[in-house]
Amino acid sequence: MPTSPATLDELEVLAWRGMLEVHAAVTQALDAEMRAAHGLSLSAFEVLMFVTGASHGRMRMSEIADRVLLSRSAVTRLVDRLEARGLVSRAAAADDGRGAFAEVTAAGRRTFSAARRTHLDGVRRLFLDRLSVGDQRALADAWERVKA
Repeated sequence: MPTSPATLDELEVLAWRGMLEVHAAVTQALDAEMRAAHGLSLSAFEVLMFVTGASHGRMRMSEIADRVLLSRSAVTRLVDRLEARGLVSRAAAADDGRGAFAEVTAAGRRTFSAARRTHLDGVRRLFLDRLSVGDQRALADAWERVKA
């Protein structure tokens, strides 16, 4: 039964705080594993994931920022670091003088492929394996309702 808008009841607190704490713990652990194994932050991995999966292996910087939930300036700095490592290159958008693309390189594809295995193993070990199929289905349904 909902309480007043100024408070949360015990169940609401458990649901809200639980989501926040699990998200923080899992992402921190994944980030540490990705850095140790591949020298990539979790955010850098996500950039490689989105760019590698994009049409022609390239994506506008603004689209990357929207996908990884970082500011455009943070994405610019992150892509700068990936470019310095030879994992992506930049290209100006032909139809927009101010726009730019990040394009995955062959080295970026190899790094993504190796890092993807580490990421998926971590997601399973740190989160999915701790839930039953019913739990996973309930969470998937709940996230869809919350996003709607």
